[in-house]
Amino acid sequence: MATKLSAATVNSLDSRVVVPSYDRSALSTGIVHLGVGGFHRAHQAMYVDALLSTGEARDWAFTGVGVLPKDDRIVETLNAQDGLYTLVIKHPDGRLEPRVIGSIRGLLHAPTQPDAVLEVMSDPATRIVSLTITEGSYLVDQVTGEFDPHHPSIQPDLVENAVPTTAFGFIVEALRRRREAGVAPFTVMTCDNLPGNGDVAHGTIVSFARLKDPALGDWIDANVSFPNCMVDRITPVTTADDIQRLADEFGIQDGWPVVTEPFTQWVLEDEFPTGRPPLDDAGVQVVPDVMPYELMKLRLLNASHQALCYLGYLAGYRYAHEVAQDEEFARFLLGYMKNEGEPTLPEVSGVGLTAYEHELVARFANPEIRDTLARLCAESSDRIPKWLVPVIRDDLAAGRPVERAALVVASWARYAEGVDEQGEPIDIVDHRKEQVMAAAAKQSDDPLAFIRDPSLFGDLAQQEAFTTPYLAALKSLHDNGAAATLRETITRLAD
Repeated sequence: MATKLSAATVNSLDSRVVVPSYDRSALSTGIVHLGVGGFHRAHQAMYVDALLSTGEARDWAFTGVGVLPKDDRIVETLNAQDGLYTLVIKHPDGRLEPRVIGSIRGLLHAPTQPDAVLEVMSDPATRIVSLTITEGSYLVDQVTGEFDPHHPSIQPDLVENAVPTTAFGFIVEALRRRREAGVAPFTVMTCDNLPGNGDVAHGTIVSFARLKDPALGDWIDANVSFPNCMVDRITPVTTADDIQRLADEFGIQDGWPVVTEPFTQWVLEDEFPTGRPPLDDAGVQVVPDVMPYELMKLRLLNASHQALCYLGYLAGYRYAHEVAQDEEFARFLLGYMKNEGEPTLPEVSGVGLTAYEHELVARFANPEIRDTLARLCAESSDRIPKWLVPVIRDDLAAGRPVERAALVVASWARYAEGVDEQGEPIDIVDHRKEQVMAAAAKQSDDPLAFIRDPSLFGDLAQQEAFTTPYLAALKSLHDNGAAATLRETITRLAD
């Protein structure tokens, strides 16, 4: 019989399982985290747990907040386990390395506990509010980079005296209360995959606040710190098989463990006026300028995920490791990174880019992670404009080729038609599903229809240096299929 994970049982688990060595009853909240998904639990919570295990950071534990109505499940599951969960590192050789994380003291559900959320965010002991709320949640126009004040999701929060419903609503209201009480503002630390993520959060939150109270917005602009950071750890969705294997092999009954790869990286700007945990002691790279590292990750790792997912799915694969283990796909990914992604990057101190690129392909190829292509293909209208379109723009401006990136965009356009090469339906997961599928449906009459949306692609449809390879790639995908198109591309562009 597996042991149900809780504070009462954690010290009786299998000796192979690393468990918290510190007194969790002595912890206090220093960070409130909005969006307690798998990535946060595999990354930021793990780093703080490592600090706690050394006797440091006892006043820097997390209170987690589920912001969306559907987050009630994660809140209930983890609270039933006293905030504990198992982080399972999956090594390429099949070995599992489980570790129980204890850095989350408890969780709140914002839609049903708004007063409790605002209370902990307003507490002077809370000095950081961190976020993983997904890239699209910042409501930034893909082309202009400006905050969208008319987005329907925030309108209820703009009503006078409204109870907050969004992450921004809670942050601004908590900051208002702190300002009114004479309490120093917390630092807002976003960990989402956005270029200049702290700067984006700054712009969004200040703009939102000014819609409610211009003076408050100005105060936030002048007094609240928004450090940039780069985060990296592949964290697929936890499956029923993952839960069962943990029970079978280690005797742990965990309602929501997290599975991840061995690799992890966090690069962070040191901009925390009211303090921070000593994260550098846990391996975090604290630097004066995150941007080179951030661009490296977004334009090599994240863009390469898009380079493999649509083509791989159309070619018949369903998992990232299957694609990365295919020699032709590996050549294509390395060719994109070396010839189109890397030339757009500034110098990245202490990083050998060629080694980094090969390491990425090896990470993608880890068969134990079983990262689905469906996950990587989801919400493409948030991902391609932020991760790949900037590469295309920089390369076009410099007169460099964009043929591999054009094939990636064409593969998204073909994928968005919603039918694979065997005639089977594709479930398109995207908050702009109707728009992208409607554009893809027009391609037989207008081959440039998919890229005519300026909110996604700007003026790429008017740039011949891009449209020429794009149209050739799209035609080949329809006529010859993904595998043959990929093979022809890597052969023609062979170094």
